[in-house]
Parts: sequence; structure tokens; C-alpha cells
Amino acid sequence: MHEYSIAYDIYTTARRAAIENDAKEVKCVSVDVGKLAMVNPEQVEFLFNVIIEDDPLFSGTQFSCRDVEARTRCSCGYEGDERFVCPRCGKLPEIVTGMEIVVTNIEIEVDEE
Repeated sequence: MHEYSIAYDIYTTARRAAIENDAKEVKCVSVDVGKLAMVNPEQVEFLFNVIIEDDPLFSGTQFSCRDVEARTRCSCGYEGDERFVCPRCGKLPEIVTGMEIVVTNIEIEVDEE
């Protein structure tokens, strides 16, 4: 169940950013999850919400998850979504996007002083 460790890492990343910026509340955490990341985004969201339950900094925080399609590139110049065999030369293409799990945005509220 690696979704828990992923959700916890997202939480600690958002919490660290909020504390470093003197936030009084975390409004939204946005994450990109590649389709090839072997992760269930709904499970990550559920576990994130369980983790933040007792943290007042995260009361009312929204979790936004965006799926990232797989994109590949081959040494012959092909770029597209074929993951297993390059349609031009038959080689194994390199995966450029689609395997990542990235926190892309953390929206916080700070006191205006």
C-alpha cells in the first residue's frame, strides 16, 4: 500500500511549505499523477484526507489531482504516446511523462501584516 506513503509525502510537503510561509491555513493542494505511476489517485486522495483530519492547518483543504498522460520519445525522432514499440523504427521508446507524482501547487492563506 504505497499510496499511504505517497499521501503522507504530499502532506509533509504541503505542511513544510505552509510553515515556511507563515500560513494560517492550507486551502488547496494540487498534484499531477502520471497514468503510468502505478498509483490509484482516488486512494491517495482518501488517505491524504485521513492524514489531515487532526491538523488544524488543513481544515477545509481541497485535494486536486490531475492525470498526466504518457508521452514517449525515441532516438529516431518519434514523439507520441506509444509506450512499448516505436511505430517508426521498432525500438523501445523512452518515457518522457506519465510516471511522475508531483505537487504542482499549494494554495495557502496568510495574515496580512
